[in-house]
Amino acid sequence: FGLLFERFLNPERVSMPDFDIDFCQDRRDEVIRYVRARYGADRVAAIITFGKLQARAVLRDVGRALGMPFGQVDKVAKLVPFNPANPPTLEQALILEPRLDEARREDEQVGQLIEIAKQLEGLPRHASTHAAGVVIGDRPLDELVPLYRDPRAAMPVTQFNMKDVENAGLVKFDFLGLTTLTMLTLGEQLVRARGTALELAKLPLDDQPTYELLGRGESAGVFQLESSGMRDALRKLQPDCFEDIIAMVSLYRPGPMDNIPRYINCKHGIEQPEYLHPLLEPILKETYGVIIYQEQVMQIAQELAGYSLGGADLLRRAMGKKIKAEMDAQRQVFIDGATQRGIAKKLATTIFEQVAKFASYGFNKSHAAAYALLAYHTAYLRANHPLEFFAASMTMDRGNQDKLNLFRQEIQKAGIRLLPPDINHSEARFTVEDTAEGAGIRYALAAIKGVGVHAVEALVEARSSGPFIDLFDLAQRAGSGVLNRRLLEALIKAGALDGFDGNRQRLLGAIDLALRYGAAQAEQAASEQVSLFGAGLGPASLPKPKLPEVPDRPVLDRLQDEFSVLGFYFSAHPLDGYRASLVRMGVIGASQLASCGGQRVRLAGIVLAKQERSTARSRFAFVQLSDPEGSYEITVFSELLGRCRELLDGGRPLLVEGDVRLDGDLVKVIATDLQAVDDALAKKGGRSVGRVEIRLSDAAAAKAIHPLLGPHGDGSATVRLILPLDGREVTIELGARHRLALAHRIDIERQAGVLAVADR
Repeated sequence: FGLLFERFLNPERVSMPDFDIDFCQDRRDEVIRYVRARYGADRVAAIITFGKLQARAVLRDVGRALGMPFGQVDKVAKLVPFNPANPPTLEQALILEPRLDEARREDEQVGQLIEIAKQLEGLPRHASTHAAGVVIGDRPLDELVPLYRDPRAAMPVTQFNMKDVENAGLVKFDFLGLTTLTMLTLGEQLVRARGTALELAKLPLDDQPTYELLGRGESAGVFQLESSGMRDALRKLQPDCFEDIIAMVSLYRPGPMDNIPRYINCKHGIEQPEYLHPLLEPILKETYGVIIYQEQVMQIAQELAGYSLGGADLLRRAMGKKIKAEMDAQRQVFIDGATQRGIAKKLATTIFEQVAKFASYGFNKSHAAAYALLAYHTAYLRANHPLEFFAASMTMDRGNQDKLNLFRQEIQKAGIRLLPPDINHSEARFTVEDTAEGAGIRYALAAIKGVGVHAVEALVEARSSGPFIDLFDLAQRAGSGVLNRRLLEALIKAGALDGFDGNRQRLLGAIDLALRYGAAQAEQAASEQVSLFGAGLGPASLPKPKLPEVPDRPVLDRLQDEFSVLGFYFSAHPLDGYRASLVRMGVIGASQLASCGGQRVRLAGIVLAKQERSTARSRFAFVQLSDPEGSYEITVFSELLGRCRELLDGGRPLLVEGDVRLDGDLVKVIATDLQAVDDALAKKGGRSVGRVEIRLSDAAAAKAIHPLLGPHGDGSATVRLILPLDGREVTIELGARHRLALAHRIDIERQAGVLAVADR
């Protein structure tokens, strides 16, 4: 791929290179153990890092030293604006937050706290170990640098930080754990487990389905290529070779991004590549005349001006740092070398200026090629083994419920079944499972909030002797060392125990009963005494209790339970009952927002989260909502926020009108109006919002649904029943006393004997 070793190491290099090496995150410790064994435990050390006293921390530490009440100090510390990416200093915080300055002026003790804190701010507070940095020496490290023993670390740590160890002459290695490599390994294992041989490292780089997938922009979850802007660029580019992926990894950054349209147009013949000199064509042909890589800068210097590759690397560094004195010296060397090779001085100067312009943001091609290879491998998995790709990807993000929800939406688009968590089928990881209806992805038990990996591994071990029969069998076989109330609640709310009984309220009501039964069985087994004549007889089993007879939870409550432990609505969505009515009102789904830039749209959703913020002049809120197609965020400014704050806190289905703005990869919705969906539907159609037709199997089913019908008023529909009676099909129009609230529609649909529910 035209990579140059001299870009990494050469005799003329003025400083040692950084070694940034990505490993599978599960095996990073294995690499460190290998390095210590290979080079000597006394020659390998981690690198120290110093935690500094930042504004909030220094206020809390000083407050504690002054003996101030914790609540008072905490209140002052929380007035410092929170910005993890760029934490403000105390001086900046006093300007940004008038209430902090006011507290300093009004309370003498707070003033003293802030003045002392300002003097200590920025000082080292504690030592810890750098997350990735390792040094390897050619002799015992205590001969070169002072060492420190971190009680939490398995190997010594340098007392010099990462900058100082380099000045001391040591080479720094970053051993990084990369989840993508772990995901690819897991994906390979899942593919092989289903009988297909796969070794990603040996794949040819010409797989047509992979490039077609990228050309469609279906690269969510694909390493380096998943942002919406990148996906749009890939759709325009239609990549068909590995070099295209390397180029996109390099170009999709601030600065070089401006060259993406030219690269795409030249690839498709809309524009012609331009070369200032014939010698440039072999170097720049691959990138259609656009200088993208630092290696190209070095090759241009070598071919046009006679540089050695070591000297060309010095030129590349000088151009990247834009140090005027170095640039002036290199300009003269370049022009002199080029004129000696027969290139006119004016043209040589023009080429130097153009190369210098691109070199300032040229990308290291060896880095891009390595990451492009991982991008290709992940895209290959998604294109050719989508079930294994999504199962592996979701396993890596099982602790991030927002990411899991995004993957769930991608799975739905791909037509793949996501099977619910199940105590008798699920494992700690997401797995691919073959069922009578076809293969699907089985939800991982460890992805349920409140269910840890170790607990799941213990449950799977207990299950190895056969499936669990019911809640009491589970409590007996898993034991109190694994099960507790919180764990069982989470499993029930997620639907993982639906195989025992579909009535989750009964299961929730029996948790304490089951835990007592399991404990009693364990106690009896431990104390069982085999009598003189009872040898060979097993312990007598206690009689199993019965589940309480209680009605099941309403569907909306079940969905809220699912949301609390999964982070999204799994079995249905609270808006499902409103779907037909919302379509009639022109409501669009979350998945359509990206194509509605500059338009005013109407959306519906359930509030997931709300963050209120304030400036010197106004207050506003970021509100995240969910609909059956996904989630989205709206911004609500002060006037509307004042009018609708109660709606945002109520958990009711909301109708949103707003303006869509596209900001790069981000879709922003500025809300212009908010109202409850039920209120909006009532206004549109009086007290009735249409008719719902319910087809039943028999008259008994009509009795079963009767409690769910009533004078619900606003946001409800009139009802027509269709059922067989005395050999005929009978239609019954119910009067105003029997209406169906659309929110209860999914409760009706899941009742025994209900064949279909349709809008008419």
